[in-house]
Amino acid sequence: MSKILFGMVAIAVLYAIGLQLIRPPFFPIKEISINVVRGETKNMALQNVTNEQIEQLVKTEIDGNFISVNLTAVREAFVKLPWVREAKVNREWPHGLNVTLEEHRALAYWGSHALVNTYGEVFRVSAEMDLPVFTGPNEASAHEVTRQYQRFNQILAPLQQKIAELILTPRYAWRIQLDTGTVLELGRDETEERLIRYVSIFNHSIALLNQQGPLAYVDLRYPNGFAIRTPDAAPHVPRKSDARRET
Repeated sequence: MSKILFGMVAIAVLYAIGLQLIRPPFFPIKEISINVVRGETKNMALQNVTNEQIEQLVKTEIDGNFISVNLTAVREAFVKLPWVREAKVNREWPHGLNVTLEEHRALAYWGSHALVNTYGEVFRVSAEMDLPVFTGPNEASAHEVTRQYQRFNQILAPLQQKIAELILTPRYAWRIQLDTGTVLELGRDETEERLIRYVSIFNHSIALLNQQGPLAYVDLRYPNGFAIRTPDAAPHVPRKSDARRET
């Protein structure tokens, strides 16, 4: 019986000692390392998150010592910082924390109230940047708009024309406004093929009409041609009278 009591007392003592060791001032956190990744590239410099923001977070959000600190809570605090897309926090023996941050890389504005990153994710920060504008029926469509933006840009590259605004309408039709001001109507079907056709005929046909300045509108939804509108013309002018427009 005495051996059992002795064992219980020993366990209680060890437990009490353990509780004391996991509390400050034992095992204090003396160092916090901040690492930045961008895609597959590591050890990058912070672009938008400031040192002041990190210092304030460390003062107010990190509680406890090396053993007792809540890594999940610390990670969530970092993710709440503007421009932080993802954060990972690990202990680094004997007295440090290792924090890996991934910042949002802004690709475009989402309407007038948010931004879209290179993953097609919508996020909200205050920023003034020279970026194209994406518009879609809902935020979930930002992924598809981002994917199509990258593909449309590749197709337009030979003409050195850039997308200023990409619109996915509520009916899921595509419309491009170029940095020249010209609007390209692509519709819902065969959008990439239509844009490829626009690029292939531009220098032989559209560019000739473009000599007095950028066209206002090019409708590519015709199976055998296209329709244009010059800045000073009201109606669309079909290039082929027997063409039928499709959506």
